[in-house]
Amino acid sequence: MRTNSRRTDMAEIKLLRLQIWLSPAFPTGGFAYSQGTEWAVKTGDVRCGASLADWLSIHFHHGSGLGEAIVLRAAYRAGTDAAQLTRLGELALAASVPRERAEETLAQGAAFLRAAGPWRPGWLGEALPYPVAVGALAAAHQIGEDATCLAFLVAQASTLISAAVRLVPLGQSAGVEALAELEPVLIRAAARARSISPEDIGGCGFRAEIASMCHEAQETRLFRS
Repeated sequence: MRTNSRRTDMAEIKLLRLQIWLSPAFPTGGFAYSQGTEWAVKTGDVRCGASLADWLSIHFHHGSGLGEAIVLRAAYRAGTDAAQLTRLGELALAASVPRERAEETLAQGAAFLRAAGPWRPGWLGEALPYPVAVGALAAAHQIGEDATCLAFLVAQASTLISAAVRLVPLGQSAGVEALAELEPVLIRAAARARSISPEDIGGCGFRAEIASMCHEAQETRLFRS
């Protein structure tokens, strides 16, 4: 009974840490980024809850959302291999074609690792892109890879939906409905990322990348990407 109790306690601790790290209250600055959604709202690509769900479905099916899940899983599997984590960080930056997206993932990764100081092992560096940082820290605490990947995708989707709720604007109910519609999309993205090698990262979310690039020159902006 004591052994089972200890296992239960440890499982609860791991779940708690994952929830803390990916909570909107964790200071990564995610609220400041829209990943091109601001431009998509301006052009009418995103104008309601249904079009928002469609926009994000492409992001997680074919765009950088899937790529980040692949990188996160690879970072998780790299363990304490600092050189491999560095290479994955370089790959993540290379895959972030728009300048603002590269700046975003680096800034969020650094903020995440600073905020995670009480949990961060000494061997884990302080300058890693966001998905690499999350994957590496979760592995260090032996939190499940699948749970980490899916929780990361849900957190990313929630952040982008929150941006759209403010930009369109949408009601909170429409945002929640969009998140519910994305459930199978996020589950599928997490599952696909399990078997894709970082060397095979690619995407065809062209409109989303164009949105991110156009956002850099957008005159009136509320968000940094």
